[in-house]
Amino acid sequence: MLQSVGQGDFIIDRVYAAVDKLKSLLTSRNPKFSAVAREDSDYKLANVWRTILEYVWDVSDCNTHFKQVVHDYSVAGLGYFYVYLDPESDYGRGDVKITHINPFRIYVDPASRDRYYADSSAMILSTILTRDQLLGLYPQLSEIIDSIDSSSDEEDYPASKRKNSSASFTPDVTKDYDRGGYEKYRILERFEKIKVPFYRIFNRETQEEKIVDLDTFQGIAQDNGHLLESGLVEAVEVLQTRIRHVATVGQVLLYEQVLNTDIYPIVPVPNIWTNTPYPKSDVTKVKDSQRLINKLFSLTLSHAQASAGLKLLVPEGSVDDIGQLERDWANPNAVIEYNPEFGEPHYPAPQPLASEFYNLISRVEFYIDLNFGISELMQGFKSGAPDTVRGTYLLQEMGESRGRSKLRDIEGSLDILGKVVYNFSKGHYKFKKTFRIVQPNNDITEFTINNRMYDDKTNELMTIENDITLGQHDIRIISGSTLPSNRMAEYNMYLDAYKLGLVDDVEVLKKTEIYDKEGVLQRKGAMQQMQGYIKQLESEVKKLSGDLQTSEREMINARKQTITQKFKTNLDTALNQIKDKERKNLNKMENIIDKADLQSRYGSNANEGTDTEEGVEG
Repeated sequence: MLQSVGQGDFIIDRVYAAVDKLKSLLTSRNPKFSAVAREDSDYKLANVWRTILEYVWDVSDCNTHFKQVVHDYSVAGLGYFYVYLDPESDYGRGDVKITHINPFRIYVDPASRDRYYADSSAMILSTILTRDQLLGLYPQLSEIIDSIDSSSDEEDYPASKRKNSSASFTPDVTKDYDRGGYEKYRILERFEKIKVPFYRIFNRETQEEKIVDLDTFQGIAQDNGHLLESGLVEAVEVLQTRIRHVATVGQVLLYEQVLNTDIYPIVPVPNIWTNTPYPKSDVTKVKDSQRLINKLFSLTLSHAQASAGLKLLVPEGSVDDIGQLERDWANPNAVIEYNPEFGEPHYPAPQPLASEFYNLISRVEFYIDLNFGISELMQGFKSGAPDTVRGTYLLQEMGESRGRSKLRDIEGSLDILGKVVYNFSKGHYKFKKTFRIVQPNNDITEFTINNRMYDDKTNELMTIENDITLGQHDIRIISGSTLPSNRMAEYNMYLDAYKLGLVDDVEVLKKTEIYDKEGVLQRKGAMQQMQGYIKQLESEVKKLSGDLQTSEREMINARKQTITQKFKTNLDTALNQIKDKERKNLNKMENIIDKADLQSRYGSNANEGTDTEEGVEG
């Protein structure tokens, strides 16, 4: 309609904005996996497995692949993860990795009715590569690739013919004449479930039991056949489901292998389930709404253009020269003659669009957002937002319920993805390897698996630390781990916890948006260390002061004791001297008394023949 009047259609891609917002919502953060041990003895490896799953996600740059899967989920109705082994990673030791696959390259059993195609008889991955790409991808298969006969097809299929043809069949070997006639090959990788023999070996003497594959059992039977024959070791064959992977080009077999998993490594992420392998997409439901928006905006633009143009109605016969009227009308000082009998030239007033017209646009946009599970608050619009912060958080959380419903569908696929990575890793990582993950807060999580511990003297193997080949674990995605977190709400929560004494100020600081957060934490740590050192010094000074006072008191007491003892000693000496003098005087008095008594008895003759006694002292 607009093109008929020389105007182009006006297109507002409202669906793209909805898809992009949904994608950013569901892939805001890396998924977190949990590993639950099936037995108590397997509990110590649970943290190791969480680190391994996080490492595989990181080394695969899976954030990019996750976004593409969600994009395919929204637009095409179906996205795919693909788990594979990259033999060139880690300097040739290989790594388990994850990627995404174009959903149009996957073929599943049309009779499948399981949401994740677990009941499909097979899954086929189609890849078209040039000869050089094929040789670069499989250099060890150069002889097999050279054996592929490009002339086996009855005719070449130029790209121009394929474009005009309604057939979707792509020959196994073709030439692309649009690109210089390079040969292209279609590689078909078929994944199917088969039964593989395993053996449950039970040692009656040690009461130990383990499950081994056929190759390991044959080695045990060759080295310890006598134990099996004697019955000390019992072996029971059990059949387990495994995935066989076969790659072919036409009738030529490239390779064949049995994967260490019972789940297809191609993990579907279906959108609107239809009980068939062909789910519907969100874009399919809103295509008509998008067309209506384009039409409404085109009509708005057409009306604006028509209203902006100046239109002059001139009664027939009122003006002699229409051309002169057009020239004079643009002159603000012009004098225009007209015949009033036929009427006055005038502008017709444009009719405005009804308000319901614009309300219709808003309702259609709301309907599109509703189908994608997106609210205005999630888009950053403040209309309808409560006045309080907590009320806004609550309303935003309620608005995310639709998105969380979609997330639960995706988390079902992530559960399967985690199990496949677990199986692949358990079969591949049988050597010593250190997994190191740097967290967003710069904390480092590190585990070394399959670390063999030997005796220093005998050099005998004592134990294997973190042997991931042992034990069984259930892998689950932590619900809601990929959704964005409201930093302000999280900060307020930690701030309230800090006020209650539940966390320290360092944890609160980690939730802020301070630029030099790490530097602040380091300086704060240094300050806390310095304060602790100062408190330690103050304590030591206080202790020394007390010791000094104690020493002073002890010294005074010691001096007092010394003086007292000296006084006592001098006093004893003086008393002893006095006692000696008194004793001498007493002896002299006794001698005098004795002489006097003799004289009284015998007269003066009593003194004859004796020396004269000295006088009494004192």
